[in-house]
Amino acid sequence: MGILWIIVIGLVAGIVARLLSAGPNKPAGFLLTTALGIAGAFLATFIGQAVGWYRADQGAGFIGAIVGAVIVLFIWNRVAASRAS
Repeated sequence: MGILWIIVIGLVAGIVARLLSAGPNKPAGFLLTTALGIAGAFLATFIGQAVGWYRADQGAGFIGAIVGAVIVLFIWNRVAASRAS
């Protein structure tokens, strides 16, 4: 049930991040949106544990996953823009 829950939260966080962020939102499709959300959750967990917001056995919550996904999408758009020019 744990991995399924991560995928569902990642999908929802990826969808919300794509709706919140400005830009072309080029990573399209179910799998890329889910990967975006999961990567955002991992990024939020890593940063939160480094800063001290989460213990070593805790993960980021839903809001943290959305914030992390927005950061990952911003980085994705910057990399795509630099490749286009």
